Amino acid sequence: MYTILISVIIGLVLGFGLGVFGGVHWGWGMMWGLLAAMASQVGFSLVLKRRVQAAMNKVQVILQTGQDRVQKKAMQMQNRPIGSVKEAQRILEKEQQVFIGQALAGTAGLEPYYRWMPLLDRQVATMRMQLYFQLKDDAAVDKLLPRCLFLDPMTAAMRMVRMYRTDVPGAEIAKFYNKQTRKLRYGQGAVLYGLMAWIHVQRNETEEARKVLMKANERMSNDTLKANLDHLTNGRVRQFSNSGLGDEWYALGLEMVKVRPQRQRMSGHGGRPF
Repeated sequence: MYTILISVIIGLVLGFGLGVFGGVHWGWGMMWGLLAAMASQVGFSLVLKRRVQAAMNKVQVILQTGQDRVQKKAMQMQNRPIGSVKEAQRILEKEQQVFIGQALAGTAGLEPYYRWMPLLDRQVATMRMQLYFQLKDDAAVDKLLPRCLFLDPMTAAMRMVRMYRTDVPGAEIAKFYNKQTRKLRYGQGAVLYGLMAWIHVQRNETEEARKVLMKANERMSNDTLKANLDHLTNGRVRQFSNSGLGDEWYALGLEMVKVRPQRQRMSGHGGRPF
């Protein structure tokens, strides 16, 4: 906002100054003023863009480093199980909470630029909402949702999850879902289609779920969505599962990752575990 105002002032001052004091024709003065305003805006934008990108990169580094650390620890736990699966999940969730908290604190570095860059506050609100969603802080998520930008399927899916969990009427969820899926290109947004079908199944609206999956199969080729359509068409509602969508589905927190406990390896002497 401020950059536009300052650029306009620079242009007006230069144009007026050239016309009054520079002996330049008013037409040429205004033209040079306009060019100066445009150049000023471009210069401000480049400087601010670099600074904002640097601040965002710091947040991304925190997230990537934290995710790498959690994945490494998860692999270590698979190789050397420590207690129960629930205990392992608790440890990993605690690790996740630490680096997500650090990332949230890092977003404060973007606040000074809100007045200089339009929509930046909403971009940061969207980022924070996604992080709070991972922390399962529903109150913080719901507070931020009205200011979020829904520019990707996962962010839209998060809002749909909160709508479902707060008992928003199905017609309102469907309206938001339809608006989001209209923007998708071919092959995109499997998680949105899977989620909408899942919501219908949870509400015993099998035929509506089938319609969603039929539409999805016109828009993309996805084995999980095809399998679910087949299950519903043939009356196998209990076999409906979005687990094939992988991390995107599990990130919504509607279903826990199914972890099979490892069998103890047996030695070749006496069959005793070691």
